Amino acid sequence: MTALLNDRLLRALAREPVDRTPVWFMRQAGRYLPEYRATRAKAGSFLGLATNPEFACEVTLQPLARYALDAAILFSDILMIPKAMGVGLSFVEGEGPQIERPVRSARDIEALPVPDPAKELRFVTDAVALIRRELAGRVPLIGFAGSPWTVATYMIEGGSSREFAQAKKLLYGDPKALHALLAKLARATTDYLNAQVEAGAQALMIFDTWGGILATPAYYEFSLAYMEHVVGSLVREHDGRPVPVILFTKGGGAWLERLSAAGADALGIDWTTELSAARRDTLGRVALQGNLDPGALFATPDSIRAEVARVLESYGRGPGHVFNLGHGIQPGVDPENVAAMVSAVHELSPAYHR
Repeated sequence: MTALLNDRLLRALAREPVDRTPVWFMRQAGRYLPEYRATRAKAGSFLGLATNPEFACEVTLQPLARYALDAAILFSDILMIPKAMGVGLSFVEGEGPQIERPVRSARDIEALPVPDPAKELRFVTDAVALIRRELAGRVPLIGFAGSPWTVATYMIEGGSSREFAQAKKLLYGDPKALHALLAKLARATTDYLNAQVEAGAQALMIFDTWGGILATPAYYEFSLAYMEHVVGSLVREHDGRPVPVILFTKGGGAWLERLSAAGADALGIDWTTELSAARRDTLGRVALQGNLDPGALFATPDSIRAEVARVLESYGRGPGHVFNLGHGIQPGVDPENVAAMVSAVHELSPAYHR
């Protein structure tokens, strides 16, 4: 494999010294970029984009051409496993993902296959391999998956939800069936992430977007337990280098001490939790990633710079911080404001590493 020219992200995730805080951001390849929209138009649809390795590679690399970022993240979607399970995934403009055949009973769950990444998800591993080749060692590549609980909510609800009525009906009404679904998704997720590592991913991230909707006992039982299972089953070294794992539960600020013992190398922190509090609560066990409010990118460059300074000050001195947003970038953001954020991190963060 090509030598890695910039390993700042990997060193930060290992809590090793760096010259400045590494920066990347969730959904960095996305609709805020005109070049992304042009490629999506060529692909004809979101799924046409995400399932074509050449298009997925193209959009993965687009933000790196604009900004001096310290990582690329695979362009894909957290619902590729349900797609491979055959539940009928589609994306409707303005409405988000839709599942043609929702999974709501023990019989539905029993019928689900566990996909083989080398077959049903080959387009993803092909994209990973292509991206690694095109990156030529410039920065590391992050692979990812949704958490079993988060993916399950879409499969049960049939798409996006505000109330999660069907998912919670199954959780409280037939927890045995939900555990069966989560166990199957945990196996599929482990296989999927390990296949991404084998194809060339150098770090992994698990997105638990909807863990924060759960009561604490339910979070531990139905979300965290399955993320712990996945993390404990992952390939953690490849090509002679560690493969760090980042866990991110949106709305998970109350559970950071418990999350820090889950076996991951780093935790993503959303913007509702101060990094100073997260650093205290995680007891020095893990690196932290975050956590600028994505809404700050709608402000002026001077305001963005001030918010970057505040986030850096909240984490404080020393290694173990990866600068990121507290969730994904929003579609209407001006790309020039993103440039202002990245420049501010480059300018202001070295003082925290001397």
